[in-house]
Amino acid sequence: QFLFQFFLFVVEMTSIELVAQAVKNARYVSFLTGAGMSVSAGIPDFRSPGGMYDTLKPELLTATYEERAMMSDKPTTVVSWELFQDNQLPYLELRRPFILQTLQHRWKATLGHCFMELCNHHEKLQRIFTQNIDGLDFQLNVDESKIIPVHGSIGRVECEMCNKAVDLEWFAEKVQKNIKDVYGIDETAPDQSSTIDCPHCHQPTVKPATVLYGRNLPATFFSELEVLNDCEVLFICGTSLTVHPAASLPLKVPKTCVRVFVDLHDLRTRVDPRPTDIWLKGTTDEMLCKVAREMGWEDELTALHE
Repeated sequence: QFLFQFFLFVVEMTSIELVAQAVKNARYVSFLTGAGMSVSAGIPDFRSPGGMYDTLKPELLTATYEERAMMSDKPTTVVSWELFQDNQLPYLELRRPFILQTLQHRWKATLGHCFMELCNHHEKLQRIFTQNIDGLDFQLNVDESKIIPVHGSIGRVECEMCNKAVDLEWFAEKVQKNIKDVYGIDETAPDQSSTIDCPHCHQPTVKPATVLYGRNLPATFFSELEVLNDCEVLFICGTSLTVHPAASLPLKVPKTCVRVFVDLHDLRTRVDPRPTDIWLKGTTDEMLCKVAREMGWEDELTALHE
């Protein structure tokens, strides 16, 4: 019935109108989000040209010649288990400002995030699968059980060895005092880095609860995929769909699900195109604002974001 109602409008409606109608008719709306969801908040985009990986300077990091060569050849090595298990300092040095500014709540949820909260307010939100580690989703008035941080969250800290949680303020203070600033923006930072030992197991493996390359994704990601069997609208927002297994998530929804790709580039061909797919060409904030306006949610969205 939902799909039939949707197709009644296809011929004479714009893409924005189609998406708005699909959301209005749906009971279960889910999201897969990537860096594009948080860019307008000022969050660094690691993978884009000019991003953290593109501008990585291994020679500034506390590492051996061999480790620097590995990072030069493959920048993602800096956030890999292969390197971190032997040398934790490059990871902490690279992400020092990001860690401190996140824990200081420098960044706020974007209009795109607020649109997801509105879906929850209108009892339509099913799940948010986010590939972002910035923790902005947890600023929303949404039950945390509906938020699946696919790659973990920098807003929580734990030990990679014993998996025990560590106090955020304690960790931030240690990062401030123990980790040097390779960006030249903090005059109070030490000249040399020293490890941060876990207060529980005393290993130097305390870090934000993000998933390192080479480590397994959280078990909740896989267990929560089943809910998508009932998904009627899936928004794919600001993700390049290149990092698996999250990139295969759009394949998990039923054939009747309307998949809405919100991006500057048309990514529909990356996930087995379907007749019900819709591409909204533009930034996440811009496009979701237009959808909200079409649905009569614009005032609510503005109030949430203020």
